[in-house]
Amino acid sequence: MKRLLEIHLVSFLLFITSSVYAQYPTDCVDSVIICGNASSNLNVSGVGIQELNNSNSCSSQENNSIWLKVSLVTNGTLGFTLKPNSRAIQEDYDFFVFGPNVPCNALGQAIRCSTTNPAAAGQSNNHTGMHSNSTDTSEGPGPDGDSFVKSLSVSAGDSYFIVIDRPIGNSGFTLEWTGTAEFSSPPVNAANPVTTPLDLDKCDTDFTSFDLDVNTKRIKGTQDVKVTYHLNETDATSAINPLSSPYTNISNPQKIVARITNPITGCFELADFSLNVNLGPNFQTPSPLSECDTNADGNSKNGRTYFNLESKNSEILNGQDPLSITISYHESMASATNDSDAGLNQISYYNAVPNQQKLFVRIEDASNKNCKTITTLDLVVNALPEAYNTSLKQCDEDGLKDGLTIFNLNQITETIAGNIPERSVSYYLTEPEAQSGNVSTIDDGTFENTKNPQLLYAKVTNDVTGCYSIAELRLEVSTTAAYDAQLNHCDDDGQEDGYYAFTLTDADVDVLNGLPNGLELFYYETYTDALLETNPLPSLFKNTTAFSQIIYARVENSNACYGISEVTLNVWELPNVEIASEEIYCLNSFPETITLYADAMGTPVEIYNYSWSTGETTSEISVNASGIYTVRITNGNGCFKDRTIHVLPSNSATITDIIITDASQNNTVTVIVTGEGSYEYALNTPQGSYQTDTTFENVAPGFYTVYIKDTNGCGITSRQISVVGFPKYFTPNNDGINDYWQVTGISAQFQSKTTIYIFNRMGKLLKQLNPLSSGWDGTYIGQPLAPDDYWYSIRLQDGRTYKGHFTLKR
Repeated sequence: MKRLLEIHLVSFLLFITSSVYAQYPTDCVDSVIICGNASSNLNVSGVGIQELNNSNSCSSQENNSIWLKVSLVTNGTLGFTLKPNSRAIQEDYDFFVFGPNVPCNALGQAIRCSTTNPAAAGQSNNHTGMHSNSTDTSEGPGPDGDSFVKSLSVSAGDSYFIVIDRPIGNSGFTLEWTGTAEFSSPPVNAANPVTTPLDLDKCDTDFTSFDLDVNTKRIKGTQDVKVTYHLNETDATSAINPLSSPYTNISNPQKIVARITNPITGCFELADFSLNVNLGPNFQTPSPLSECDTNADGNSKNGRTYFNLESKNSEILNGQDPLSITISYHESMASATNDSDAGLNQISYYNAVPNQQKLFVRIEDASNKNCKTITTLDLVVNALPEAYNTSLKQCDEDGLKDGLTIFNLNQITETIAGNIPERSVSYYLTEPEAQSGNVSTIDDGTFENTKNPQLLYAKVTNDVTGCYSIAELRLEVSTTAAYDAQLNHCDDDGQEDGYYAFTLTDADVDVLNGLPNGLELFYYETYTDALLETNPLPSLFKNTTAFSQIIYARVENSNACYGISEVTLNVWELPNVEIASEEIYCLNSFPETITLYADAMGTPVEIYNYSWSTGETTSEISVNASGIYTVRITNGNGCFKDRTIHVLPSNSATITDIIITDASQNNTVTVIVTGEGSYEYALNTPQGSYQTDTTFENVAPGFYTVYIKDTNGCGITSRQISVVGFPKYFTPNNDGINDYWQVTGISAQFQSKTTIYIFNRMGKLLKQLNPLSSGWDGTYIGQPLAPDDYWYSIRLQDGRTYKGHFTLKR
């Protein structure tokens, strides 16, 4: 028997609808017949009709199944090994065998089955099948068994149904058949691919009809078989949707699958062939063939010339073998269709229609003249561009009056070409050089003549067509001259950088002074530009060299150089002045004066002129009033700047009040002043540290001088103050430290009429203290009192009263 049969049946998408599922091998009646040398591609997908319920001892049903029918022609044994295409142990295939010789509607119980799960059973692979060395007839489900059951003993003429099911996974599978029994042999394709090829060819320009039946006899040979034709292997394998003949192809080329079926055994074989429609030779549509009108026929303007038609062959072939395609050119469609015009000169064809003519190109398959295509080829005769003889005159401005100088030929290009766009002009020393087509040696348009006058040749080329004509250019050198000039301006454009936008036409009068009327004047940044007439400057030109720069004026008479002169552009500096400043005038110093300076920096003052808003003309003035003062400072070139000086008023402070909060935990002093100045404040330190805050915090009791300083330098104002406070304790032990208790901040000048009473804890008056004395020494009637807290009652001269206590320590 055939030992290996690969079953990879792919693309059988098995549908569950009642109208179509029976067409695919998911059901018994549609089983795939397995023959001796059959090789098919299958997959298992879908169920069809569920036919395994209560029909097996392996406790399973169809999940994704395919039915196979095996018919034996010899006695022997039947076994197989099923190998999933995926080696994943989770890929689980089951199988069920029914027979022998049972009909689909009475299958009975499966005589062999295996539903062992290879992962659950701990197997090393996911294979399953029937082997001669197995003893059991059923295994499963889950971990039960090793996936293999006992092979069958079969007899010639027996047939069996094998159901392959895939409950887990999605890969295809292969079947390796084992045992000694042999299957029925399938039919064969009797056609010889060399002597009787099956491919069908037609020559057409579109889809066409093919007689498929011409291949039937070739395929059958002497076999008693049935041949049907299908669109694909799926239809052919399932024996559905046979094609009728003649058949019109739906693609080009198109594959057709022939099914060769043995009507007795049901075994079949598949053979495929192609339907080919020869659409004619493949070709590239030729672009127009253009030539320039020439004088070869005695007339360079008649629109007729000679064409090499075969020069288009390679374009039409587009890389194809020239031996496989025949190309011919014809003057009419009829002659191209009939392949006439044999006498037409294809190498040197003289167009019959001036300027533009359409030819017809016949392109045919060299092996089949009937497979042809006809396209067109446009012949175009391009007119020669106009070229006008002209002359160019240049100034002899190179320092040597020898009639030799440099010409800018590019300036005459438009004139030679007639001001027509898409024209290029190149220059040559001789006419043969111009005709030769070589690159011009005058490649940048700059040319120094070798004699005066001199004749050059200008080649005018149409940039689109490449056609050209030649004109003569006469060069002549002039020896006339123009006048130098100068333009001056102060650097007053807002940026003192030595650059200024000059109006160049302001120099026209000086350059043209005394010259004839009607001359043209152009300005250039460099002498070379002026000589070659390149890069003319606009009327408004900002110098590119700071402060002083020479540019060049070119005077022309009808484009003939009359002379080139120098024009000097001078940008004069403005006075080096600080244009704004501020000064302070102390009002309290009136009528004293301060001095205001014009401040022209970096240059001796005598080179400037001054004009003050006060009418004075000196470099400095004296003033004793605030206000705005201006001065115009002018240098020797007449360039000026205006300086503005703001004289701001200021004076020393006037104290209007000093608010003292004393006899507290946080004694404060707040100063209130008036005045035009800007002020800072200090206590007891007229030369020390000042603060801008008008309030002093945490001031200790005592006597102070408050200082108010004008930050503009207009003086210091001061006032003495007293901050009253009461000591918390004293130590009358005659050590010279805190030996007396007295109110702080009282003097003959401050609170001198204050009354002070001292009591003990019991309220007994111990002492009425003189506010101007050194204080209480801690005795009563000459006797020292014990350490303790004592009380005071104080009425200040300003009417404020205070009561509190302090400690006597010994």
